[in-house]
Amino acid sequence: MSSVMSLIKSFVPGLAPVSLGERLRAASGALIGILMTGVVSGLALGDSSALPSLIAPMGASAVLLFAVPTSPLAQPWSILGGNTVAALIGVTCARWIDDPMVAAALAVGLAIAAMMVLGCLHPPSGAVALTAVLGGPVIHAAGYGFVIWPVGVNSLLLLTVALVFNNLTGRRYPHLATPPAPNPHRTVDPLPSARLGITKEDLGAVLKQYDRVVPVATDELEELLHRAEIRAYDRRSGGVTCAEVMSRDVATVGTKTRLKAALRRMREHHVKALPVIDSDRRVVGIVTQTDLLDKADWGTAAVGSGLGWRLRAIGGSGRTPKGVVEDIMSTRVRTATPEMHIAQLVPMMADTGLHHLPVVDADGRLVGIVTQSDLMAAMFAVTAHDGPESSVALAG
Repeated sequence: MSSVMSLIKSFVPGLAPVSLGERLRAASGALIGILMTGVVSGLALGDSSALPSLIAPMGASAVLLFAVPTSPLAQPWSILGGNTVAALIGVTCARWIDDPMVAAALAVGLAIAAMMVLGCLHPPSGAVALTAVLGGPVIHAAGYGFVIWPVGVNSLLLLTVALVFNNLTGRRYPHLATPPAPNPHRTVDPLPSARLGITKEDLGAVLKQYDRVVPVATDELEELLHRAEIRAYDRRSGGVTCAEVMSRDVATVGTKTRLKAALRRMREHHVKALPVIDSDRRVVGIVTQTDLLDKADWGTAAVGSGLGWRLRAIGGSGRTPKGVVEDIMSTRVRTATPEMHIAQLVPMMADTGLHHLPVVDADGRLVGIVTQSDLMAAMFAVTAHDGPESSVALAG
């Protein structure tokens, strides 16, 4: 009995687990999409027409557009281009080939080939080609008009609902590839997180060797692999959190602190950034050494112009900046929480060029700060504890 159950389970595809909320979202989207497409098409067509207001392949299109909206098979060009090409090929085969079975088989095969060449592969389009051949006298009488109605109109209406519904429910659609984040140092080097582990070039080479259609966008696949790498490091590091590595006695300033005092505090504590807090210790900004260099008013004297002079002023006893902290502080501050694992911070800080990350509680109050030095020390401690084998694993 157990062998029979194992055999049965082996036929069940290994779909990625999704939450109940995502299942309901997809089902609701398909319901609304098909209903709106059918109702609008019916109203536009009227009762006098023999043409159907809704064709069966739209049900399969709805599965893709609402259940897997990030798939390359579900993108706007896929449904519009795929259904149009398949309908054209299906009508042509129905007109020129007398045997319906031969015409149907040829229509589906040619439709798949054409869609792959044009980059608009859409599985339900195979059913569109089949419908053009085997749809009956009404479809045959419509001729190439079948491409416009109902195929074109149905596809456009369903796509419109998918665009609105997916974006309203938090699913980016269409799934356009996001451009790579620019290097904060404005160099051609890849971001630090892209220099080790699985790179885009590695993924592209493997997919080329795989030589099969993968129904997942390559940028999404890359993101999933990147998250898996972070999770693997988090597991190997024992889930070290910010609370374990952060500095708790943090040098801070207020919005009305004079820049001269802020500069003095940086020198006293040998730090390059100061969180700016209000009376309740909530983080309202951050002021860095770079802010003092680039944004502060150093006076208008000719002798005090230029980056070199300002660097000497900070390092010695030269002219001091004028104004208060709120004049130059950065107000868009990225923060972490005490429970956040350092595996999440490493790529974030490395790729964005952040050197200091304030740590706040649930109310936004400052409880500590994590620096790149803190992360390096934590990673070294984890590697040293696990031994040389772990060092190799972490490096790759």
